[in-house]
Amino acid sequence: MDTKPKKPWQDTPDVSARIVTSIGRIASVMRSGMWEFATAENLNPTQAEMLQLLQGRKQGVRLSWLASQLSISAASASDSVSALVAKGLLYKARAEDDGRATALFLTPEGAVMAARIGSALHFAEEAADALPASTQTELLGGLFKLIAQLQKTERFPEMRACLSCRFFEPNAHPGKPAPHHCNLVNAPLSVSLLRMDCQEHEPADPLAKARNWKVFA
Repeated sequence: MDTKPKKPWQDTPDVSARIVTSIGRIASVMRSGMWEFATAENLNPTQAEMLQLLQGRKQGVRLSWLASQLSISAASASDSVSALVAKGLLYKARAEDDGRATALFLTPEGAVMAARIGSALHFAEEAADALPASTQTELLGGLFKLIAQLQKTERFPEMRACLSCRFFEPNAHPGKPAPHHCNLVNAPLSVSLLRMDCQEHEPADPLAKARNWKVFA
C-alpha cells in the first residue's frame, strides 16, 4: 500500500496544545513545591491553598466558595477545614453579611502561615523575574487573555483581579503606555501593573465585569 512521505514537523501538535502542555508542566512543578512546603508544615496541599485563599480576606469566606475555588467537593473542603480548625489555623464565626450563615477566618497563627506559603513558590517567581521586563509584561497580558477565554467555559473560579473590580476602567487612556485606569487610587494602569489577586478588590457588577474581560478576550 502506498503511503505518502511525512513532511517535516507534520506531527508537531498545534500551538494551542503545546501552550496547554507547557502550563500543565509548570503547574506540576509548582504543585511539587507546594507539596514539599505543606509536608514540612504538617499540612496537605489543599489545606495550604485554603490558607492562601483566605489571606487578606478579613470578611471571611464560605465553605462553598472555598470548594468552588479549589474545584473540590463540599465534603472534601469540609474535611480540610476541620483539620485546619483543629490545628488552630482557622476559626468559624457568623458571616458578616448574613448572621444565619457561617464564615471561615484565619487565626493570627493562620495568617502567619499563609504569609509563609508564598516562599514555597519563590523558585518560580525567581524564574519569571529572570525574564526581560518586556517578556514578563507580554506574558502577563497573554495570561489575562487566556483566563478571559477560559471564563467563557464557566470553569474558571472567581478572582480578585483588576478586570473584575468596580474600580477598574478599561482603555480610559487609549494609545498610552498605561491605557487602563484604577479609580481607587485615581491613577493610570499599565498591563504590567494589573493584579490577579488584589486585597482592595471590590466586585464589579456583572455587566461591567463582562465588559472588562472582553477587552482581553
